[in-house]
Amino acid sequence: MNSSTMARRLRLCVAMAGLAATAGWMAPALAAGAMATGGITSQPIGHYDFCRLHPGECSIRPSNLAPARMTNGLMSKLASVTARVNAAVKPMSDMDIYGKDEVWAYPDKGVGDCEDYVLEKRRRLSHMGISLSDLLITVVRKPDGEGHSVLTVRTDKGDYVLDNLTDKVKAWDQTGYRFLKRQAIDNTGRWVSIRGGQQVLVGSVE
Repeated sequence: MNSSTMARRLRLCVAMAGLAATAGWMAPALAAGAMATGGITSQPIGHYDFCRLHPGECSIRPSNLAPARMTNGLMSKLASVTARVNAAVKPMSDMDIYGKDEVWAYPDKGVGDCEDYVLEKRRRLSHMGISLSDLLITVVRKPDGEGHSVLTVRTDKGDYVLDNLTDKVKAWDQTGYRFLKRQAIDNTGRWVSIRGGQQVLVGSVE
């Protein structure tokens, strides 16, 4: 694979060849710990537009705000959903799909970018009974400076990340990313800052 092809894959948030699902869900040696969040912050423009189309999904206030209990069964679900969605969705930029940037949508046609992978994983895990207070869309900065989106899963053993760039479920502090903002645990339409984060590179609304 040449360097230009690799660069394009990174730009499109491509799912890289990951570990097998059984390897991906094996419990990490160390608990991740929880991210330290700050106050209410701006909503990514893509999520704002998504909420205009799906208002019912952005006004949910979960009653149970306790983190999910981490078990082998839960980790198996996280790894299985990650691997299945990463394999099922073909990476494609919003510009190629819609002719514009920052479109967040479910990848029902089998194509999408990083936010779309996140939405699908969140939907599937929610249908499995995991509270939306524990399934948080999260904006990060990759080591190369690009903006990226992942799904944070809150557990009583710390926060873990589901990513379309790998099939392995990782502790958030083992990803190499800088975490910038994520959905609030008590309101699916609100976002909070992550302490220690940097200015977000993706579009936001005030």
